[in-house]
Amino acid sequence: MKYVERFPREIKEISDMGIEMPDGTRLSARVWMPMDALENPVGAILELIPYRKRDGTVARDELGHPWFAGNGFASVRVDIRGNGESEGLMFDEYTSQELQDGCDIIQWISEQDWCNGNVGMMGISWGGFNALQVAALAPPALKAIITVCSTVDRYADDIHYKGGCLLGENFGWSSQMLSYSSRPPDPKLVGDNSWLEMWKHRLENIPLNWSEWHRHQHRDDYWRHGSVCEDYSAVKASVLSVGGWHDGYRNTISHLVENLSAPVKGIVGPWIHKYPHYAGPQPAIGFLQEAKRWWDRWLYDVDTGVEHDPDYRTWLMDSLPPKRWWEERPGRWIAEEIWPSPNVQDLRLHLGDGILSETDSEIDIAILSPADCGMAGGEYFPFAFSDEFPDEQSHDDQRSACFDGAKLSEPIDIVGAPLVRLRVCSDKPCGQICVRLCDLRPDGTSAFITHGNFNLTHHASHEFPEALIPGRFVDVAFALDQIAYRVPAGHRLRIAISTGYWPLTWPSPEAATLTLKNGDLQIPVRPGTDANEWTFQAPEASKPWQHDVLRPSSYTRNTFMEEATGESVMTIDYDAGENRDLEHGLVSGSWTRERWSVLPDDPTSATAEIEWEQTGGRDGQMWRTEVISKMWCDREHFYTTAVLKCWLNDETFHETEFRDQVARRLV
Repeated sequence: MKYVERFPREIKEISDMGIEMPDGTRLSARVWMPMDALENPVGAILELIPYRKRDGTVARDELGHPWFAGNGFASVRVDIRGNGESEGLMFDEYTSQELQDGCDIIQWISEQDWCNGNVGMMGISWGGFNALQVAALAPPALKAIITVCSTVDRYADDIHYKGGCLLGENFGWSSQMLSYSSRPPDPKLVGDNSWLEMWKHRLENIPLNWSEWHRHQHRDDYWRHGSVCEDYSAVKASVLSVGGWHDGYRNTISHLVENLSAPVKGIVGPWIHKYPHYAGPQPAIGFLQEAKRWWDRWLYDVDTGVEHDPDYRTWLMDSLPPKRWWEERPGRWIAEEIWPSPNVQDLRLHLGDGILSETDSEIDIAILSPADCGMAGGEYFPFAFSDEFPDEQSHDDQRSACFDGAKLSEPIDIVGAPLVRLRVCSDKPCGQICVRLCDLRPDGTSAFITHGNFNLTHHASHEFPEALIPGRFVDVAFALDQIAYRVPAGHRLRIAISTGYWPLTWPSPEAATLTLKNGDLQIPVRPGTDANEWTFQAPEASKPWQHDVLRPSSYTRNTFMEEATGESVMTIDYDAGENRDLEHGLVSGSWTRERWSVLPDDPTSATAEIEWEQTGGRDGQMWRTEVISKMWCDREHFYTTAVLKCWLNDETFHETEFRDQVARRLV
């Protein structure tokens, strides 16, 4: 990456610009803008997230926001109310209050003397979500957005109930947000007389979101709120959607390009849950330059040609041996002028007696996977630049019903979302199914390509699921996650079907045996090419964050069988390290430990335990917060406990305990 210190325009930074909301709440913004913005007003870019501009996202903020300012924009990084130095409280993700704040901030920015009246909004993950959702509210000054690693469907394609299956990440994310939200503001910005009062007020009102999320187990109004797929026509701003094949939010780009009537383009690389100018695996791209083309067009009306870019540009990945992490993912850029593309045609393969073939046939195959099937699945959205990718799949394949295709005489390029159709029955009133598409390599190893999960009680709808009638067959159809992947000649395709996928999905309340009568798979295949059909500039960024490393980061992940109990266990230890900011002296650090366990023959034994620690402050004002949380279940209920403890200079400052149980409703 090329780090730039001198820009076309000299810049200035305001570390704490107050933005007052209509209800009097002061939100805190860190702002970069050209030095002469008052004399020559500029277009503005808003990023609105809860992750703390002072320490939480400072490393990535330093790479991007000054670069935008030096290239002619005001870059406005705002902490959501109740986070960082922003006043107020935050009770949940993407609330009506949060989205209204976004609209009010955009209006406020557009009225400032340094702004030309045109505002864009961008973000990754939470910021990508609310950029889309604010765009659906159509504030007048919002001309364009860039949404990275986001979703159009908060229920069926997010970390909560993907495919109607409860995800383990639902619990994991609630524990993480409890930890994140427990941190205090910086006394240097809010004042020595105010920061403890603000911190205490937050801690006394902090929620455990697990309780709310588990009380909405079906697709109701709670999840429809903020799901732009409910009405794509509401989005009027121009949309650039970006994502990565190693991220959990890989479907959004195609959905937006296919369904929006506003100007829209999509880019998908081989990346994890990171901005593409510094993401891995390589190749990274000149994302900031690409964003500048977008902002120049819609905030300045400069003809940059973005309207004429292909609708869909993606990295077609080559096959690699299965491995938990790759620094680089070989392949090539392909570009489709129109998406969905007439160049992509479906290859239809039927499930036979252990085979995939072009001949339709009736089968009679019983499937009952042990509850620990899925331990090689990897993270929902890899983040740590470490061992979070799907591992060799053979161990999980042995716990699944597998259907193998013939050896390929020539390579095939899979580009899009494979569609699976199954006729299946359960011997219990419940059941879930996971379908994995794998690359069966000549050496016998099985490499993950893509997958999909589905709760069979949702076969009629996610809104109104129905208990299954044991022995009665139902027809289900669902898409696997989008992918762009070349399967070489000499390899074979494998479909692996299991009755669970732990710990990605929480097990069904009973071990249900499924009987598969027939099924087929539609694979989107694009004519092969070895040429790059598009090129991006090399990555640029402003100079990196200046800090001292007080504790280095580390990551370990292990799976094993607990001999004393027979449990299958996965443990994750991720230490993000601890650092001191060299500009203002603030210390910040965090680590987490996770333990996911289940008895292979007992789905109700599933248990998740997570610890989080956050540290920060300065000499004389050092603080620490700790979250210890646990989730477990039986056939009728989900249970959770969480304890939040906070210390100031090693003295207890606050403690809260959460306990809850929620009835299972066909999940």
